[in-house]
Amino acid sequence: MKENSKQKKPEFDVVSLVDDILRQAIAAGASDVHFEPGRSEMLVKFRLDGVLNAIETLPGAIGENIVARLKVLGGLLTYRNDIPQEGRIELTGEVYGEVIDQRLSIFPTIHGQRAVVRLFYAQKELDNLESLGFSDYALSTMQQIAGRNQGVLLLTGPAGSGKTTTLAALLRHILTTAPGKSIVALEDPVERHIDGVTQVQVSANGQMTFPTALRSLLRQDPEVLMIGEIRDAETARIVIEAGLTGHLLMSTMHSGTPAGGLIRLLEMGIEPYQITSSITAVLNQRLLRRLCEHCKKQITNDGTFEPVGCDMCFNTGYKGRVLIAEMVELDGELRQAILAKADMERLETILKNRGHINMAQSGMQLVRKGLTTVSEVNLV
Repeated sequence: MKENSKQKKPEFDVVSLVDDILRQAIAAGASDVHFEPGRSEMLVKFRLDGVLNAIETLPGAIGENIVARLKVLGGLLTYRNDIPQEGRIELTGEVYGEVIDQRLSIFPTIHGQRAVVRLFYAQKELDNLESLGFSDYALSTMQQIAGRNQGVLLLTGPAGSGKTTTLAALLRHILTTAPGKSIVALEDPVERHIDGVTQVQVSANGQMTFPTALRSLLRQDPEVLMIGEIRDAETARIVIEAGLTGHLLMSTMHSGTPAGGLIRLLEMGIEPYQITSSITAVLNQRLLRRLCEHCKKQITNDGTFEPVGCDMCFNTGYKGRVLIAEMVELDGELRQAILAKADMERLETILKNRGHINMAQSGMQLVRKGLTTVSEVNLV
């Protein structure tokens, strides 16, 4: 940042300041840029590899001007400071490089308006299912499921764990291996455009909701359906019914474990026999920060490293992310337990007894390979 950018400046300087911040964020590979107002200052943060990092402190006097500039870029109402607003910042110029979309969200607070810009990148290395980093077992299971004509693949994990990227790669795999199939995706919002897939943007607050769109789409003769997220019991029921009536369906759900995802379906009122008849497998995944190869330091002889921090990684000690996942296929014993409405502990015991490698074990394998740290595994 230029030193004089921290003083109250005329409009054209605010324009340059906002452009400079977004340019820095893109150069660093940030996924989100936060503009957080305080009593007397505005804090700028970048989300790098899933973790927020404070980057710049600006005087609060220019905070509203910065937000106003972002509103102009996003086509929002500059005179409304009392309501949440969402928009898209158009891409112009070479400065944006690999960025394919910029989403803007404005929210009023007691200290002024808070703004977040989300950046989406064209990451060709994440387009192919084989290059995402899944184990041989998880990869082969997904490929087998992709070749079927019905059933439900459920992806679980918190926000930002890469579920949408996995689903997009899986749809591309189907397009490649079974060209001509009718594929429809319902998303909120559409994050990655996929040629050959009919993508529909739905809204939780509008008329085009997941349940409304899904009911109508089932009469559009789709063969493969991707539902961005199962958020409520109504959507869950339609998804399960679609999986029972000749559709291959993929969706996501916020859950910490595969067993937790199955239990949540039961809690939503889905009948146990419907779950056992429709759910083919549950994939649970996370993204761990990868140790920076330029500055990581070995601390034990068995290959354990610790983060240090350098200019290449914004002094975080980490650069990029690595996937860990666990795949659970529904077999006879697991189905019987679900039919008996077993609790979480019982389902976890069944998985443990059959030698299932859980998320923590997968994470420790990456620690021993020198790719991440124990603290990162525990955190994620």
